[in-house]
Amino acid sequence: MYRLARTGGTPELLRGLARRADGWAGILDADGTLLQAVAGNIHLPAHEAADLAARAARELTVRGASSYALDADGRAALLFPMERNHRNLSPELSRHDGTSSDRGFADRSSPDRAPLDGASGKHGPVVAVVAPGPMPEGLPTLLADAVMPLGLSWAAESVERKRRRVDLAESRGREAVLHLLMTGQLSIAHQVAGALRPRLPDPVRVCVVECSGSRRDEVARICAETSGGRTWIVRCPVYARHLILIVPADEEAEERTPGSGCTLGLAVADLVDDCVVGVSEEVRLPDTATAYQQAFHALAVARGLPGRHARFGAMPEPALLVGAAGASWADALLAPLLNHLPRRSQDPNSQELSATVASWLAFSSHATQHLKIHRNTLAARLKFVGELLGLDLNRVEDQAAVDLALRIRATPMLHRPAAGVPSAGGIAEPLDAVLRLPGVQDWAAQQVRLLAEAGPVGEETLRIWLGCEAQLSPTAAELGISVTGVRKRLTRLEAVLRRSLLRTPSARYDLWLAFRAVDLATT
Repeated sequence: MYRLARTGGTPELLRGLARRADGWAGILDADGTLLQAVAGNIHLPAHEAADLAARAARELTVRGASSYALDADGRAALLFPMERNHRNLSPELSRHDGTSSDRGFADRSSPDRAPLDGASGKHGPVVAVVAPGPMPEGLPTLLADAVMPLGLSWAAESVERKRRRVDLAESRGREAVLHLLMTGQLSIAHQVAGALRPRLPDPVRVCVVECSGSRRDEVARICAETSGGRTWIVRCPVYARHLILIVPADEEAEERTPGSGCTLGLAVADLVDDCVVGVSEEVRLPDTATAYQQAFHALAVARGLPGRHARFGAMPEPALLVGAAGASWADALLAPLLNHLPRRSQDPNSQELSATVASWLAFSSHATQHLKIHRNTLAARLKFVGELLGLDLNRVEDQAAVDLALRIRATPMLHRPAAGVPSAGGIAEPLDAVLRLPGVQDWAAQQVRLLAEAGPVGEETLRIWLGCEAQLSPTAAELGISVTGVRKRLTRLEAVLRRSLLRTPSARYDLWLAFRAVDLATT
């Protein structure tokens, strides 16, 4: 029994008891609730055995002693409390035979004993064995001897279960803080983060670490040790192989902790063989969402580098180049969404709808994992948002417009009016008017120039891919090549553009805007 307790724990001990009894063995709570059980005899229905043991456990709670019972079918139930002091447990039990209408239990008088949880006068879990006939000889002695290792195993496993629940609660709390940062709710993020460690830094860099799923916990520990515990580490809710690190980017932190700042990603890539790391630029904490997308794009580049580490290349953000005209366009486009009032209290409000469409634009179908909603709920919300805005969100053109508008709204603008929500009376200017702005034209030309290394085939592939709504199969048919061939071309273009194309967050929206702006300049 002690060997089983060391190697297999409670399940193996119960399995051994069930084999010896040629029946059923389990652990029940004081009120008869089944906690764990093993059936060793297929001729004894498990649910009937559990029911008999539950009735015996409730009787044991009343009488405060060991119990032995027979039901009308001749099945025997033997129970012992799982207590610390087992020296007073005698295997000799008086027996009482009951009938189906008058089931009784016999017990012996015994001193009060402390239950497993230490609450005096209360009974904790009990171990029960149900046999299909008269109790086998020697089984009461065996069960009395088994109570001690069972109690120790059950206590150790209970502590481990509680530890896992605490770890899960902390992980969900960190995930919630990340979601609040991504949606710009800084004050609430600081409040929730106050109960966890470390304090949210500002300014920050964001690192996305990709590793094998089985090693994510180990890599998280390495990241915490390397950064001296000053990095905010979140297990990505969307990609099971990703860790998201919010790293202090201030110079003082870099001097105090050599593993912090942008050097943390390089250190992790050196320490863990199968890790790939992408690092963002230095940003203020309110721009965490932008930094995450930068780190994700850098990750796509790092996969093809020998060092498995890449930092996001400096590139102007189109939302910063549109000026007052672009801000007015974004306000007018999003006004129906931002001014939406739900008809019923259970319907999503404008903030929830905005967060839904932003998450979907960033993560596509993985938004269900990010937002913790059902895919049907996601589809219904997106359809409603499309109706509010008068757009078809299945088209890359309309997706790019909404994505740009949301980024402009999230960008601090000194010339924006103080009112946080635009009026619903304005009429949105065409997107083409924004794309003709000089700053946007320069940005688009720079984007297209990056494709020069890939040659005309690269630009043609991208244009056809975007024209086919970023779907691989229609693109392959249009180009006359296989789907695998299209995927290989896009993978090579990721290295040229230093952006992610195939995985979300994708650069497809920026590329569509750049191509459209360049086309407008030549017509």
